[in-house]
Amino acid sequence: MSGAQSTAADLDVDLRQLFASLARNWLRIVVVALIVTGLALVVAWLATPYYKGATRLLIETRESVFTRPDAGADTNRPILDEEGVTSQVEVISSTDILKQVAQKLDLARLPEFDEAADMSVAERLMVIAGLKSDPNEVPADERVLKKMQEKLNVYRVDKSRVIVIEFSSQDPKLAAEIPNAIADTYIDVQGNAKLESNSAATEWLAPEIADLSKRVKDAEAKVAAFRAQSDLLMGQNNSVLVTQQLSELSSELSRVRASRASAEATAESVRKALAAGGSLDSLPEVLSSNLIQRLRERQVQLQNQIADLSTTLLDSHPRIRSLRSQLADLDNQIRREAEKVLAGLKTEAQTAQARENQLVADLNTLKAESARAGEEQVELNALEREANAQRQLLESYMTRYREASSREDRNYLPVDARIFSRAVTPAEPYFPKILPIVSAAFVASLLLMAIGTLLAELFSGRAMRPAARPMRPEPVAEVAMPAVQEPVATVAPEPKVVETAVAATPAQPLILEDDVEEPLPDLDSHDPHDGSYEEPEVVAAAAPLRSVLGEIDIAMAAEKLIAGGAARAIVVSPEGDEAAATAVLVAREVADAGLRVLLLDLTASGAASRPMLDSALLPGITNLLASESQFSDVIHPDHYSDCHVIPVGTADPARAMRAADRLPIIMQSLTTAYDLVVVECGPTDAQGIRRLVGEGTEVFVSVLEPDDTVAEAAVKLIENGYPDLTLVTPDGRPTPGTPVPGRSAA
Repeated sequence: MSGAQSTAADLDVDLRQLFASLARNWLRIVVVALIVTGLALVVAWLATPYYKGATRLLIETRESVFTRPDAGADTNRPILDEEGVTSQVEVISSTDILKQVAQKLDLARLPEFDEAADMSVAERLMVIAGLKSDPNEVPADERVLKKMQEKLNVYRVDKSRVIVIEFSSQDPKLAAEIPNAIADTYIDVQGNAKLESNSAATEWLAPEIADLSKRVKDAEAKVAAFRAQSDLLMGQNNSVLVTQQLSELSSELSRVRASRASAEATAESVRKALAAGGSLDSLPEVLSSNLIQRLRERQVQLQNQIADLSTTLLDSHPRIRSLRSQLADLDNQIRREAEKVLAGLKTEAQTAQARENQLVADLNTLKAESARAGEEQVELNALEREANAQRQLLESYMTRYREASSREDRNYLPVDARIFSRAVTPAEPYFPKILPIVSAAFVASLLLMAIGTLLAELFSGRAMRPAARPMRPEPVAEVAMPAVQEPVATVAPEPKVVETAVAATPAQPLILEDDVEEPLPDLDSHDPHDGSYEEPEVVAAAAPLRSVLGEIDIAMAAEKLIAGGAARAIVVSPEGDEAAATAVLVAREVADAGLRVLLLDLTASGAASRPMLDSALLPGITNLLASESQFSDVIHPDHYSDCHVIPVGTADPARAMRAADRLPIIMQSLTTAYDLVVVECGPTDAQGIRRLVGEGTEVFVSVLEPDDTVAEAAVKLIENGYPDLTLVTPDGRPTPGTPVPGRSAA
C-alpha cells in the first residue's frame, strides 16, 4: 500500500456538516435562482418568436393497376427500400429545389433570409470598420440558400415511407407556404424526371426498332435460303421431309418383314402336312380355298351315298365301287389343290422378300440423306435461334415503344409520391415557450447553486472529519525496540500514522550520500587459506560494506516496505536456516500494520514456514508447481499473526523444479491478491532470484553475524544487478514460532 492510500483512509466526509451548509446559505441560493429566473423571463419575453410548419409526403406507387406496364414479378415489390426513402430526403433538401422555391416566393427581398436587404446603420458602420464581414461579398442566392437550410428540417419517419418537411420562420404564413412549396416543387421535379426518362426511352427505342426490324428480316431470309439450299423441306409435325420419309419407310419395312415371315410360316406348315399325308382340314389357308370347299362338299355327298347304299348292297357291287372310285379322285384333287395353295404361299413369301430387299435399299439411301440433313439442321437451328431472338427483342422493344409513346402523347406519368398532409398557418410560436424556459431556468439555477455550495463546503475542509480507526495490539517491533531509539508511534485515530512513525524513528540512512568515497572491498580476491588469514580481519572486511549499504532492523525494514509501496520483498539468507527468521519477522511486522501479506518459503528445509505452521507436511509451492494443488490448497494462515504462508510443500522437488518457469506467473498472481509478498530464498545468488523480481521489488540480505559469507553474498548481488539491496538484522526479536503477548492467532 502507498502512503497516499493510507492517508486518504484517515478522513471521512461529515454528511451532516456538508448538507447543513445548504440551510446556512439558503437565502443566497434562492436569491441567485430568482435572479437567473428573472433574466430568463426577460430573454424569453424579448426573443423573436418563430413559427414552424410541417408538410408530409408518402412515398408509394401511384401507377394504376389498369395502366401499369406488365413487369412480371417486379410489379408487387416495394417502390423504395429504406435507403431509397433516405435518398429522397436528400433530394427534397437539395440545392436545386430550394433555389426554385426561393425564386418562386421571392425570398431574397425579405430581411429574414437576406441580411443585406435591410442593414441597420450600426451594422453598416461595423462592416466599414472591419468588425463584421460584408454580406454583399456573398451572392444573394447563396445567402438565401444558407438561411433556408438553417431553418429547414427534412427527415424520414422511422420504420415508414413518410417524409416530413419542417420549416421555421418569423412569419407564420411563410412557415406554412415554404414547406408546401418545397413539396410541390419536389413532385414537379420527379414528374419532369419521369417525363425526361420516358422521352429519352422513346428516342432511343425508335432507331433501335428500325435497326432490329432490318436484322430480323435478314435473319429470316438467311433461314429460308439455307433451308432451300439444303433441301430441308418441312413435312408434317414441323419435321424435315427426309426424316418423315425415313420414318414411314421404316414402318413399311417392318410391315413387309412381318408379312414375309407369316407367308413362310404358313407355307412351311402346309408343306409338312402334305409330306406327312395327314388331313388338310386343320390348315386355314387350305380351308379358305373355294375349290377345296366345293370338293369337300362333293366328298361328303359321296360318303353319304356310299353309306346309304351299303345298307342294301355289298361292297363289291358296281354301284358302290363306282362311288368309292369317285371319292378317291376327290381326295387326289383336294391334295393337288393344297399343293397349289402351297405354291401360292411360296410365291407370296418370295414377293415379300423381294419387297423387303427393295425397302432395305431405299432405307439405307434415306439414312444417308437423313444424316446429311441432321448436320445441316444444326446450322439451320442456329439461324432460326438467331432469327427468333431478334424477333422477340423486336417485339419487346415495339411493346415498350408503344407504351412510352402513348404515355408521352397523353402526358400520363404519375409520380411515386403524394402529399397527404399540407402545412397550415401555425397560430402559436414554437419558440420561445416562456413557461418551460422559466421553469427550467429556476430548477437548473437551484440545482447548480446547491451543487456549488456543497463543493465549496467540501473543498474548504469544513465537511471533513478524522476517520475512526480500530485499535490494534501494539506491534512486536515497538515492544522489542532498543532503548536508545525513540518508540515508533502507536496506532491512533489521527491521520498519517505511517508517516509519523517513519519520521519519529531515528533510523540509519538506507544509502549513504556522495560523501562516502570508500570503495567496496574485493572479497573475491581474498584467499582465506593463505597464511595472512585471521578471523578479526573478516569482521573488518565486512564493516565497510555495512557502512555503505546501511544495516536496519525489522521495524525499519517494514517501514521501508510500507512507505515505498513495495509489492515484493526478496530476502536472501546467506547464513542458512537460522537467518530465515528475518523474513518471518518482516512479514509479521507488515501484517500487523494492516496490510495483506503472504510469505513464500523457497528454502530447501522449510525453515521459514515451519515455525509459522508447526508442521512440515502441508501442501505448498512444490505441489503448486507440480500441478497437484491449487492456490486455495497451498495458502495457510500463520498461527501467530495475520500473515498468510505458502510452505515448501510435499511434492517431489525435482518434478517441481521442471516447472520453475511458472514462478513469474505465480508471483504476478500473488502480488495481485496481496499488498506485499515476502519471499524467503535462503542462501541463493542473483541468478536464483531473477525469476522472482518484478515491479516494486525490494531485495534484503539477512544478517545474523557480520562475517565474510554475508559480505561475499551482498557483493555478488550488487555486481549482478541489485545495487539497492538492504542489510536487515533481527537483533532483539524473539524466535519465530512462539506466541507473543498481545498477538492473536490468525
